[in-house]
Amino acid sequence: MITGIVVALPEELGTLTAKKIAKGQVVSISETIIVAYSGAGASNASAAAQLLIAKGATRLMSWGCAGALSQNINSGDLVLANSLLDSCGDLSISQSISSVWHSNTHQQLSKTIAVHCGLLVESLDIVSTSTAKQALHQETGALAVDMESVAVAKIALQHAKPYLVIRSIVDPVYLDLPRAISQSLNAQGEVVMRQLLWSIVRNPYEIPALIKLGRHFNAAKNTLKVIAKQLDSLTDQPFVTVINTRPV
Repeated sequence: MITGIVVALPEELGTLTAKKIAKGQVVSISETIIVAYSGAGASNASAAAQLLIAKGATRLMSWGCAGALSQNINSGDLVLANSLLDSCGDLSISQSISSVWHSNTHQQLSKTIAVHCGLLVESLDIVSTSTAKQALHQETGALAVDMESVAVAKIALQHAKPYLVIRSIVDPVYLDLPRAISQSLNAQGEVVMRQLLWSIVRNPYEIPALIKLGRHFNAAKNTLKVIAKQLDSLTDQPFVTVINTRPV
């Protein structure tokens, strides 16, 4: 079986491989694992998932970082989603998650990492403030939020491919993202370094918050690196169940 992994950001890609690939391209990192660097956002993730299937992927995985919505989750913790909610309130995408693959992954990773299983919700934009994160948790009960996992799940469901979500937490629920981050985002939801530096020059008081966010991001990446060392065993599971196809 070939596992296809969708990764949105170059920093997340770096936790899997040192190979450099262009956005929208696929690289093989082992005989049974291929990775697509999608770029941020649902449309990019959807296109990357389709490409992975065209390249021979027989199951899909969403890999990367997420924001916490629950007060019980810290930066560097792992959210292993067992259900998904899209931006329109649809839970049916959860059918794509392979219960067997999820269960075995949880059993293996929980021995060394803080793992939280529960609902992950889709956002079409970055949820940047603590107030917004708490409101989203109150509305949905979700543990975490990201912009790509649901889009990949929809492709997995359309093609009857088993699916798994692995997301490491960057920002805890109490943390407001520095305004410099939102001010430096491009249309694809990615930070443009030149704009970020210019924002810092204009607002130097945000430097401590950016340093703090950097520490949280490093914690999330370190968790992904630990998991990456176990990917061969996590994906060497020929008994993963095949989900039922349902139009999305």
